[in-house]
Amino acid sequence: MKTFAAVDLGASSGRVMVGRAGPGSLSLAAVNRFANEPVRAGGTLYWDILALYRGVLEGLRLAGPVDGIGIDSWAVDYGLLDATGALLGNPVHYRDARTDGAAARVAAVVGEDKLYALTGLQKLPFNTIYQLVAAAGTPQFEAARQLLMIPDLLTYWLTGERGAEFTNASTTQLLDLRTGEWATELMSSLGIRPALFPPLRAPGTVIGPVLPSLGIGTPDVIAVGSHDTASAVVGVPAAAENFAYISCGTWSLVGVELDAPVLTEASRLANFTNEGGVDGTVRYLRNVMGLWPLQECLREWGSPDLPALLREAAAVPAFQAVVDLDDPIFLAPGDMVGRLTQVSERAPAGPAELVRCILDSLALAHRRAVRQAQELSGRHVDAVHIVGGGARNELLCQLTADACGLPVLAGPVEATALGNVLIQARAAGAISGDLSALRALLRQTQQIVRYEPRGDPAAWQALERRLEA
Repeated sequence: MKTFAAVDLGASSGRVMVGRAGPGSLSLAAVNRFANEPVRAGGTLYWDILALYRGVLEGLRLAGPVDGIGIDSWAVDYGLLDATGALLGNPVHYRDARTDGAAARVAAVVGEDKLYALTGLQKLPFNTIYQLVAAAGTPQFEAARQLLMIPDLLTYWLTGERGAEFTNASTTQLLDLRTGEWATELMSSLGIRPALFPPLRAPGTVIGPVLPSLGIGTPDVIAVGSHDTASAVVGVPAAAENFAYISCGTWSLVGVELDAPVLTEASRLANFTNEGGVDGTVRYLRNVMGLWPLQECLREWGSPDLPALLREAAAVPAFQAVVDLDDPIFLAPGDMVGRLTQVSERAPAGPAELVRCILDSLALAHRRAVRQAQELSGRHVDAVHIVGGGARNELLCQLTADACGLPVLAGPVEATALGNVLIQARAAGAISGDLSALRALLRQTQQIVRYEPRGDPAAWQALERRLEA
């Protein structure tokens, strides 16, 4: 048995978990949870990266002696370093409006079809490529000598070592899918200096020991699937390859695991992405607006009792109001209740009806993405695994089973941290095997709840047609 610290940073909170792993054994416990609260200053929305770093250090001190540390976080965002290695200001939040119009500027240089053929990435307005085009010409960007994605930045502060973990690099839309290397010609054509980008490293790489000056010992920091979804997919306890996954939290990442990317025109038009996974896999998925609208409504309502609200929502008749959660109107923070009410075909009357509207709409979005993932990839799906915070939401899990017409297997909630620990443990020799062996260990040790589909599938078909009309 060996002990590992998993640093898992989500869009609304961070946590440091301690996992113990060995042959036939895997356990996980939280030692520190902390808020991830963005800050608006001078009209720009920033991540409070130093507060996150403080939470990480506090968690690592609470964790005690460990055999390894792995860090994962959300994708696309980055920090810029100057020539001395100092951070040039707080990283900008992906929900900031600075990228407005950047996608059109990129498309004028490289067509969207060519960009997809090269990078295989879903077009999202906040992708790193658009953030960098928006930042071009600013004093900070001109002074920058190195770009580090968020987990790589924290790893640098812990170890003094710079690099770019592959799964997170694959979300930038600046990685050549054919070669697995940085797309330097694309960068240059857009005025982005290739020298900003450090060497790539694979999940499972031992990066180096923690700096002694930090006072938390000198365990090795190990590269994991540092895009949190990459670690979450490792943490899916699937028994066979014919599964879909939904990593459900602030976002819902809905897709299948493949051996090769899907680069068809149909895939591009459906806005599916091909992101790097652990062990050479491809995370073929679509970003769906997940529980973000619900989180924003709860914040506006003063954080009411969520379990009670979900029980009330379960009693609300289905399909009274639905919205298209892919509508960009829901992307920004603030006045979510007003925007949902504005867009809904029938204004929900009160919090319970609005929650039911959100969950019916999210289940419908899950249905559409699971179906399209199968059609576009040719991979048949026998079951849907929901992992992450959404696995706790019994109403959403049941609605997703009903909408997809497939069994839903919910859990583990901490799939990302577990996937993080599993890759560390394998790199450290505590366990062995391929992804199927790691997932077998999850099935042996973690609680999973099964939801069977019920109700009339035709009702969901009609609802989908209604929304598309």
